[in-house]
Amino acid sequence: MIEAILPATIHSYDAFGDPPDAVLLPAEEELVRQVADKRRQEFTTARHCVRKAMERLNLPPVPVLTGTYGEPRWPAGLIGSITHCDGYRAAAVGAVGGTVGIDAEPDAPLPSGVEEAVTLPREREMLRRLAAEHPGLNWDRLLFSTKESVYKAWFPLARRWLDFQDAAIVLDPERGTFHARLMVPGPRWQGRPLTGFHGRWTAGRGLLLTAIAMIEPRAAAVPRQARRSEGAAR
Repeated sequence: MIEAILPATIHSYDAFGDPPDAVLLPAEEELVRQVADKRRQEFTTARHCVRKAMERLNLPPVPVLTGTYGEPRWPAGLIGSITHCDGYRAAAVGAVGGTVGIDAEPDAPLPSGVEEAVTLPREREMLRRLAAEHPGLNWDRLLFSTKESVYKAWFPLARRWLDFQDAAIVLDPERGTFHARLMVPGPRWQGRPLTGFHGRWTAGRGLLLTAIAMIEPRAAAVPRQARRSEGAAR
C-alpha cells in the first residue's frame, strides 16, 4: 500500500499483520530485550519489512539499530524510514542520496486535546473546511501523520528536533498531496536552505499513509499514482 505514494527509486515492503517468520538479528535483539511483547512484535515485523525492502535492492540482511533519538541507523549508502501502527507495519529504503519519511496512522479521530497540541491555528481552520467539504476521512489524523513524515524526513538532514508547530501543512484533498512549510531555519539541501517538503498521502483499509521522498536529482523518478479509496488499496 505504501508503494503507491513513493517514487520508483524507493523500495518498500508492508505487512498487515505479524508474520510468523519475522525474526530479529542478534544485535537488534538487544534493543528490545526488556520491552513489552506488543512493542517487541511491532519492532520485529518492522525490521522484517526493512529486510524485505532491502532484498528488492539485492542487499544482504544487516541489522538496523537505533540512534540517540530512537531513529533507525541505516547502513552507509542507504536512506530509509520505518512506520507501524495497529494492523500495519512498513519500511521504505533507497540506495540513493536524499531523505525519506513515511508514517501510518489509523483512520480514526485524534484523541481529545491532541489536535490543539500539534496544529497551528491556520491548520485547524483548514481541517474544519476539509471536514465540511470532504466528509468521511479523519483529516486531523491525516495532518498528524504528515507531521510525523516531515520529522522523519527532516531529522537525517538536520540532526535536530523539529516540533509539531515548526511546520505548517497544506493538504490537497484532490491530488492526494501535501506541502509542509518550515517555520524554522532548515539545513542546506542541494546548495540552498531547505524551506519545506512536498509529500503524498493515501487512505484505505482503515489506514492513513503519508510519505516524503527527497531524492538527489540524478536519481529522481516520477512517483506512482496515489490511491485514495478503500477499493483502490490492496
